[in-house]
Amino acid sequence: MFDTVTVVGVGLIGGSFGLVLKERKLAKKVIGISRSKESIEAALRLGLIDETLELSQAVAKSDLIYVAIPVDATVTVVGEIMDMISGNQIVADAGSTKYALCNSINGHPMRRRFVATHPMWGTEFSGPEAATRDSFAGRSCVICEREQCEEDALLTIEEIYKTLGMHLVYMDAASHDMHAAYVSHIAHITSFALANTVLEKEKEEDAIFELAGGGFESTVRLAKSSPAMWAPVFMQNRENVLDVLNEHISQLKKFKSCLEKENNDYLWELMVNANKIKRIIK
Repeated sequence: MFDTVTVVGVGLIGGSFGLVLKERKLAKKVIGISRSKESIEAALRLGLIDETLELSQAVAKSDLIYVAIPVDATVTVVGEIMDMISGNQIVADAGSTKYALCNSINGHPMRRRFVATHPMWGTEFSGPEAATRDSFAGRSCVICEREQCEEDALLTIEEIYKTLGMHLVYMDAASHDMHAAYVSHIAHITSFALANTVLEKEKEEDAIFELAGGGFESTVRLAKSSPAMWAPVFMQNRENVLDVLNEHISQLKKFKSCLEKENNDYLWELMVNANKIKRIIK
């Protein structure tokens, strides 16, 4: 499909994207860009990319530029790339927040060559070594502000994600950030907080290791995620995260009150209500 694709950020998402494009023969060449020399060396060694260049050189040679870096840097880097592209080149991103980014390039003369996307997939691991070839299959990908895209650019990105086995969902950027706060961002911030709680109260690391069951492991798994990625997400989506965090704190207070007042009936009611999530998530 492409002669050359540039992937900016060769970690979990970007590295996986480059790997799959190469293996599916969707790109003849993948150029990788990273601020980390170690990441570039690893991406080359693992076959995620074919070469590395300076950003301006890479953009000049590329049909598609895919940005998969922390969301605070994404706003700046996408702006720089939009100033470099011309003709039928396409720019897409993979960030977990969308409103600030889309708002930053509104009115740009090349705006219609940009497609804002969020593949809803990730793990607690980071870096090129975390990249996998089955990363995107069976997952959802949100495409935001599709009405702002030229038809060929949108169709191209849609076709890539469909080829990777993804289900497409369409939203405006503000709605995406609100829903992402409720289904993704709160899960991460809660996991970080729970890990800190256990580390603070349980000083014996051996006890944590010996007693931690599957429930604890799955709940705190996300606490191993990279702060370099998630701190910018929380800050950029601060209003939505605060909204859901306030509700989460309110729910925790209900459980706390049940225990303090020995109110078994209400405790039972809270858990039965929570069980309704089984209607949505099997």
